[in-house]
Amino acid sequence: MDNKSRANDSRIEKFGAAELTGLRTELLQSGMDSFQAAELVTSFLAGRGYGADAAMVREAVLRLEGGACPVDCIQFELERVAYVM
Repeated sequence: MDNKSRANDSRIEKFGAAELTGLRTELLQSGMDSFQAAELVTSFLAGRGYGADAAMVREAVLRLEGGACPVDCIQFELERVAYVM
């Protein structure tokens, strides 16, 4: 494992449904391209003390932007890409 602790083993907090719904709404209604959306997700995580791999975030954003990703799916994707800083 590299020197970054991956958060996908439950070390990432469970974000509130309101936070995740807000993030989802912003992603779906903002009209951003995938790079801008990835930056938004990265900022969301950074504001909560997590880092994220840019390439993995862009992949996650593509899944999130499909619109069929409920709150638990968003939480899963954040857990997949985040690491504790």
